[in-house]
Amino acid sequence: MKYDLIVARYGEVGLKSTKVRSRFERKLVKNIKAAIDCDVDRNQGRIYIFPKNFDEAVSDLNRVFGIVSYSPAISTYSNFEDIDKTLGGYVEELIKEGIITEETKFAIKCRRVGTHDFTSQEMAAYCGGVVRKRILAPVDLTNPDLTIFVEVRDDDTFIYHEKIPGPGGLPLGTQGKVVCLISSGIDSPVAAYLMMKRGCEVIALYCDNDPFTSAQAMELNDKIINQLQNYAAGVPIKRRVVKYGEYLQKAKAEAPEKMTCVLCKSGMYKIAEKLANKMGAQAIVDGSSVGQVASQTLNNILATRYGVDMPVLSPLIGLDKIEITKIAEEIGTFEFSKIDDGGCSAVPKYPETRADLERVKEVCQAINQDDAINEAFKTIQ
Repeated sequence: MKYDLIVARYGEVGLKSTKVRSRFERKLVKNIKAAIDCDVDRNQGRIYIFPKNFDEAVSDLNRVFGIVSYSPAISTYSNFEDIDKTLGGYVEELIKEGIITEETKFAIKCRRVGTHDFTSQEMAAYCGGVVRKRILAPVDLTNPDLTIFVEVRDDDTFIYHEKIPGPGGLPLGTQGKVVCLISSGIDSPVAAYLMMKRGCEVIALYCDNDPFTSAQAMELNDKIINQLQNYAAGVPIKRRVVKYGEYLQKAKAEAPEKMTCVLCKSGMYKIAEKLANKMGAQAIVDGSSVGQVASQTLNNILATRYGVDMPVLSPLIGLDKIEITKIAEEIGTFEFSKIDDGGCSAVPKYPETRADLERVKEVCQAINQDDAINEAFKTIQ
């Protein structure tokens, strides 16, 4: 099939006020153009994409947030003669490709916008006759095997039979910036992806725990960010790395060993907050899921976030590992996250799981955490 264009649709963007919707549409168009080489028109809740490379565009649009679905389509003029000719040729191509046969139950769905001398029902009935002139397939409006869509919009008509699901969400870059704590594990890249899907620009912060983690951990993190960049058309992810090993060593040496993970996570949040303030971000994001690891019990979540004034968002908080892994597989980060990088040797044999907030405050003061965090922050690159 030789298509003319791609018809893209958005969802909740259409529920916004006229002014906000227009701004979101403009951002979505900008992101589409950053993802694929194309021309774009937008009109009445639809976005019309004219790509230079059609096959690549169909694949790449699945990574542009804000698009709910899209359809490769052909276009013609909104009159019976042109629709008859164009739809007839479209059906003949479907027959050649084996998509429609004499056993295929089909339906026509017609949507009309504008002023015309026919109703949507009249056009649908007419188009059904056009199909039946080419092939005697049975009509089934209730449970069709194939639906052909005829979208009449003022002087232009668009014909298609596929609705390819898009990633949905909001256009990337419409909801401000967030600092995402991203490691080489499974969870945090998924958390970053979900915040991107909600329209947030991501600043990825990696805490380099050398000598407690291997160089491979950073290499895998870099590959994970590269994969996430595939979903960041128009608003690339900014990368930052902080040398965190010295602070972690101090926590291990000067605090009760079982509190190492609590102090580690607490320090990460505070560094992320400083970075957010510096770069104009409004929130911190992590991959926490309640009870999944020692630092993610409710007691420890409370204790590790103490002293951080900025919102800490955890989009995975109610998901289990199976659900998180499924998303990681779908977005392509799992193939890197599943590689064993040796883990973190700073983790104690028996980590604290029920941290007492007052005790954590005392220990943070005893090890001069704020000064240590300030020194670590100076190493950010």
